[in-house]
Amino acid sequence: MLTTWILLALLLFWAVGAYNRLIRLRSAALQAFGGLDTHMVRWIALLGEYEAARGTPPPDDCHAALRAAATQFGASLAVARARPLDAGTADALTAAAQVLETAWQAVVRQATLADENPAAQREPTDTTEPPALAPWVQRREQLAQHGAQAQQVFNDAVVQYNQAIAQFPANLLAWLFGFKKAQTL
Repeated sequence: MLTTWILLALLLFWAVGAYNRLIRLRSAALQAFGGLDTHMVRWIALLGEYEAARGTPPPDDCHAALRAAATQFGASLAVARARPLDAGTADALTAAAQVLETAWQAVVRQATLADENPAAQREPTDTTEPPALAPWVQRREQLAQHGAQAQQVFNDAVVQYNQAIAQFPANLLAWLFGFKKAQTL
């Protein structure tokens, strides 16, 4: 009888420890997303500063696509804040980030072409000078480097969390308490 109680106590202590480990790993992944979120917000802020510096020149397709992509990215980021470990949310955020980066690269290409042939790109009545893009490109590259580091920290935390919920017998607790596999970015 005493042996049964000792075994039940050991099982209970193991279950509490395993549950706390799963909670700690999930919390670490959520905190890592918070750091990544900061870099993503800075990217959106940088785009806002760039648009403000541009003023109100005649609309073009590249800048309209950039604004739309930034809006989509901001919306995906807002949803990801509520559920950062959800696979569908992570996929939507990744897709929005790729669309935003593609739109930014189109703006950079357009500016490069305009620098190479300024007469072909400007209307004769356009007297506003767009801001030089080089400082914005440099700031974007710095943000991208820091963001990549933050993304790697998040992805590492997610991998550790996923490994923990897949290990036997902790996977039984994960199933019992509804821990779901998270998605890397």
